[in-house]
Amino acid sequence: MGWRNVLAALVLWFASDIAAAAESPPICADRPGKATGPCLVPEGHWQIETGLADWSVQRSGGERDTSLSIGETTVKYGLTNSSNLEVDLVPWERAENASGFGDINLLFKQRLTAADAAVQVGVLPLVKLPVATHSLGNGKVEGALLVPMGYSIPNTPLSLGLTPELYWTADADGDGYHAGMAQVAALGWQVTDKFNLSAELWGAWDWDPDGTTRQVSADGAVAYLLSNDVQLDAGANFGLNRLTPDVELYGGVSVRF
Repeated sequence: MGWRNVLAALVLWFASDIAAAAESPPICADRPGKATGPCLVPEGHWQIETGLADWSVQRSGGERDTSLSIGETTVKYGLTNSSNLEVDLVPWERAENASGFGDINLLFKQRLTAADAAVQVGVLPLVKLPVATHSLGNGKVEGALLVPMGYSIPNTPLSLGLTPELYWTADADGDGYHAGMAQVAALGWQVTDKFNLSAELWGAWDWDPDGTTRQVSADGAVAYLLSNDVQLDAGANFGLNRLTPDVELYGGVSVRF
């Protein structure tokens, strides 16, 4: 009778595991789009968010510049019910005439509001480690502070998001540092339980001593849940001034386990 007890135990274990997965809330990833949400990876869980491919093109002065990254991945781990750690890396990218490994970002996300608060707010400090292949990075340690904010409009399938960001980056001549700022305003539409559409307006201001630069884009994205723990996504960004890439196209997948 021993083997029957073992078989019964295995069946119960698999059934309970499937039931727990079915009852877990849908995965909440920071992809797609440029906005960062205040939601977190559940405590004790891992989450991997991978950009399968990200391609952009920019035309200026009769020249055409393209860039491509493959496999940009963020690995997250839920520390508590209000915080998670993140590591972001780019195993391969190409820009102009250089290609290879990109820089690594270390991040820590902390939710500041209650889990059931109407307006969710978090903080996300970031440190960049300059490990990129020569000519792809500037070889400087840099940092940023993001403040993810989100609000689900009651009795509607719509949500709003803001992600103000302040960053500290190296001067273009490599001889010092200066401040910059970015902002994302996002509108999400939960079309069905599995299908989501989003639209964003993004802007960034870089106050380099050699001259301030400004970038602006209008972006759109779609996300589809294969299950509560797996999400597919795709998106397109459209530059609204000459300093912003004309078009950026990407797609990726996020998995929680």
